[in-house]
Amino acid sequence: MVSVEVPIKVQFYDLDPMNVVWHGNYVRYLEVARCALLDRIGHNYGQMAATGYAWPVVDLRVKYVGPLRFGQEALVRASVVAFEYGLKIDYEIRDLASGAVLTRAHTFQVPVRLDTGELCLESSPELIACVRAAAA
Repeated sequence: MVSVEVPIKVQFYDLDPMNVVWHGNYVRYLEVARCALLDRIGHNYGQMAATGYAWPVVDLRVKYVGPLRFGQEALVRASVVAFEYGLKIDYEIRDLASGAVLTRAHTFQVPVRLDTGELCLESSPELIACVRAAAA
């Protein structure tokens, strides 16, 4: 479908006492890639809100395959894999030098009407149109 890759470089402030990236910081890397992906499809968080919807993450799963270390450069790939009844995005973090997979993850977001707080069972027409256009 639609994908983006975002380069990252591990900073000292991302490390835990064992000198590897603290597990919670991986979520920030995913968010950076997700925002780039939403920009790529032309329907970022500001545009979502302008159409009357919030898109909270209701499911996040992360599989840590290998550690990220200080100074390491990596690519975070985010790909839309489902979008008609919510937004599912798959992620993969790979070492830039070797291409080795270090992390796999996915998020699932649901549309919620901003005016009523109602959870919707289908994605907004605007999101569907933007994903289809970006995938064409």
